[in-house]
Amino acid sequence: MKNIVFKQVISKLIIVVLILMLFVASSFAEQQKIVVVGSWNSLTLYNALEKPFWTKTLPEAMNGKIDVTMTSLGQINVTGAAVLRQMEFGLFGVVSTVVDYVVSDCPELAGLDLPVLAPDIATAREILEVYRPVLSEVLEKNFNAKLLSIAPYPAQILFLNEKVSGLGDLKGKKIRASGWTTARFIEALGATGVNISFGEVPQSLQRGIVDGAVTGSLSGYSAGWGEVTSYIYPLAIGGWDYVMTVMNMDIWNKFNPTDQKLIQSLIIKEVEMPAWDITEKETQEGIDHLIGGKKDGEKYTYGEPNNLGLIEVVPGDIELAHQILLEKVLPAWASQVDKAAVERWNDTIGKVVGIQIEK
Repeated sequence: MKNIVFKQVISKLIIVVLILMLFVASSFAEQQKIVVVGSWNSLTLYNALEKPFWTKTLPEAMNGKIDVTMTSLGQINVTGAAVLRQMEFGLFGVVSTVVDYVVSDCPELAGLDLPVLAPDIATAREILEVYRPVLSEVLEKNFNAKLLSIAPYPAQILFLNEKVSGLGDLKGKKIRASGWTTARFIEALGATGVNISFGEVPQSLQRGIVDGAVTGSLSGYSAGWGEVTSYIYPLAIGGWDYVMTVMNMDIWNKFNPTDQKLIQSLIIKEVEMPAWDITEKETQEGIDHLIGGKKDGEKYTYGEPNNLGLIEVVPGDIELAHQILLEKVLPAWASQVDKAAVERWNDTIGKVVGIQIEK
């Protein structure tokens, strides 16, 4: 009798062990190994928000269902839309990249961030919210990508080697543009828009390959642009340089609806919303660090200040910029997309800013 009871106990223990083994095996089988390409690793967005989210916050929230290998745009050294194409082919699982880097392959994306379209952060945010469904649809169609979040870099201003009195003095100069719509804006001023990757700009400025360049104020400071230029012009002629984070749709579809909801809500809470909250502050922080603009006794958060000259924006330049947007940039963008894309823009962003494009 004792032998029978002992055998029954052993059998039950074996069954429990087998069930546990199957559970553990199932857990490992469900774990997604994902290579995440963050944005520029020299900047706040990557270091303070993206990297902690992907390497700690999300894996912990998902109880180990994902195993993340983290890298950045600067580390992989892949330019333009190629990084999304490589994600589409399965080399990367998640990519954070600047929208302007991709517009040559997908011009409809450029409708989000046209030069001087959004003069302030509140308008920029309203524009994004109404255009987000369009972006989501376009990214899935063109790159098999699920849009997770969009966050802005600080306002895209102009760094210059020589002093100018306004936009009219850019005629004949070579200016690195942050995207093709910015290049079109610059060319309408009689300057030449030059396509140079972000990492190559300091050397190009130092060698005189370009006379100036457009990027975010704090981005430029962090990347050393203040050490190779002499002036800044703080009109946001390059827009806000949005960074979009997307996931390969095949990987996205492997997650159940509950996990999808968790990923989407958590990245908005932990990355997108904080990024918007700090962008306006960082725009001014960047300018202060570039010109040494803090009051005596105030501390510089990001390092020792540069000593660049600040070229004041005059009302006439704001009017000229708006005129170029209406007469040159918007028609150029509309010529790159189909009629349906223009109609979607008119029904979303156009209503926010009070502009309608004729097609």
